[in-house]
Amino acid sequence: MEAKRSLLAIFLLLSFLSISTAAPTRKTRTRKPCKSMVFYFHDIIYNGHNAKNATSAIVGSPQWGNKTMLTGQNHFGDLVVFDDPITSDNNLHSKPVGRAQGFYIYDKKDIFTAWLGFSFVFNSTQHKGSINFAGADPLMNKTRDISVIGGTGDFFMARGVATLMTDAFEGEVYFRLRTDINLYECW
Repeated sequence: MEAKRSLLAIFLLLSFLSISTAAPTRKTRTRKPCKSMVFYFHDIIYNGHNAKNATSAIVGSPQWGNKTMLTGQNHFGDLVVFDDPITSDNNLHSKPVGRAQGFYIYDKKDIFTAWLGFSFVFNSTQHKGSINFAGADPLMNKTRDISVIGGTGDFFMARGVATLMTDAFEGEVYFRLRTDINLYECW
């Protein structure tokens, strides 16, 4: 009888130990980006008077809006397409390293926010290919993160996060975004 109790105690002890070691442990793994870059893109929206240097235009607006001025009430319903220069510094007149091409939709009535879908298309000797981005852009936040969802060329199948910061703006005609890109999957 004593041998059975000892055997049962050893079995229970081993069962308890195997359960406690099999329980998942939370390890915080900090991932370091495989590539980090900073670029600026400069958006000059067409306002009816600046066709020569405009890099974006309203192509869709609500019934009460028009296509030469952003609508009131947080620009809700406006769809803007753009083909903006990308520079490696914050000077609009610096030599572009590529183009930011895509669209943004002002998607909320009560909060100044937009949804973005665009690509950085590079044409410099330093970078070839494109990086694709998508995500919500709550414009009133100092910094906003959007997803890097792919790429081509030097950025083939890249994934990561881009942190946007409005670096400058002039009324509703010009703004400059600083884009800090951290790629976590590089091929």
